[in-house]
Amino acid sequence: MARLGQHPRLAHLVLKGRELGQGKVAALLAAILSERDFLRLPKGERDVDLRHRVDIALSGKRDGALRLIQESARRLMPRDARNETADVSMTGALLALAYPDRIGRRRPGTAGRYLLSGGRGAVLPEGDPMANEEFVVVADLDGSTQDSRIYLAAPITLAEIEDLYAERIVGDETVRWGEREGAVLARRQRRLGALVLEDKPLTKPDAEKLKAAMLDGVRQLGLSALPWNDDLARWRERVAFLRRLDESWPDLSDTALLPSLETWLAPFLDKVSRRDHLAHIDLAAALKALVPWDKQRTLDRLAPTHIDVPSGSRVPVDYANPAEPTLSVRLQEMFGLLDTPRVGGGKVPLTLHLLSPARRPVQVTRDLASFWASGYRAVKAELKGRYPRHYWPDDPLVAEPTARVRPRPR
Repeated sequence: MARLGQHPRLAHLVLKGRELGQGKVAALLAAILSERDFLRLPKGERDVDLRHRVDIALSGKRDGALRLIQESARRLMPRDARNETADVSMTGALLALAYPDRIGRRRPGTAGRYLLSGGRGAVLPEGDPMANEEFVVVADLDGSTQDSRIYLAAPITLAEIEDLYAERIVGDETVRWGEREGAVLARRQRRLGALVLEDKPLTKPDAEKLKAAMLDGVRQLGLSALPWNDDLARWRERVAFLRRLDESWPDLSDTALLPSLETWLAPFLDKVSRRDHLAHIDLAAALKALVPWDKQRTLDRLAPTHIDVPSGSRVPVDYANPAEPTLSVRLQEMFGLLDTPRVGGGKVPLTLHLLSPARRPVQVTRDLASFWASGYRAVKAELKGRYPRHYWPDDPLVAEPTARVRPRPR
């Protein structure tokens, strides 16, 4: 290479071209790329295809600039190469020997826009005849970092790339979450640098890689993508309430669950590869497995789902705010009860939302005894005027509770 006196890229092209039996074309290419472009076109026109220049150089024409290139090429080729049958279609393959980092593949859905094996983008002039070539090799382009303009290039086939650079082509399997598709994408690819030469579906991806990709999908989608129902959401709120009282209860908040998906969710993701598959996983089992058995046995006692009120109704407790569980109940159903109902093993009084017959809040209290003593009289006066047919006793502590307009006659 040193004895040839050429740029190392071009020296490599010349020597490898001889080995391929195309020493004449290789020498001409090296000479053409070492000199100013001899091709003269009308102003505003440009011919990017290097094959045309090789054709002209082989034609026997010998004007000034072309003669210089032909003489330079003659010095680069061995004597026996001068009688070779030149194959101009090999131009792209020979060029790839000098510019392996500039082998480009057309970007999907475009004409004339390429990604090069070195990672750069490149674009042909608009309307160039090579714009629909799948693979090209670029010899000259501008210095832009993105979508550099191509000045000189030649087409190359996938088979030629594979023959020339078989040892550089790597195969790998990618299993990743596709945000747009809402599914795990499993592909088998063959690459040359940044170029994907082949991309096929992977029919049997590794189960662990599939789970890892699906977990990435859940992280991107958020826990709301899992099949929550009202009962499970209320159950989680009850656990959160008990954790506030005792930190030995597990943390089932989003901020705790998202980083630990591998621990609790992954075992339930067998054969799950799409967002819509998530609807079929047993989310309740996955979450409840995080609560030790001894605590599961005490959950209903410490954080009951419902409270039996004096009227005989079973009223649901709302644990949405773990600092202040609430009970929304009609005031008349609480007659006769002195103390505020409690949860958490008697540690936390419920916040009572006492409702009118129309189920509108008329009083909020955590101290029922105080309300009966000091607040009931004013509330009674207001409600009696609005609901005169309903039962409004003077002494709520001895009155009969009712879920009806009036208590049943005895």
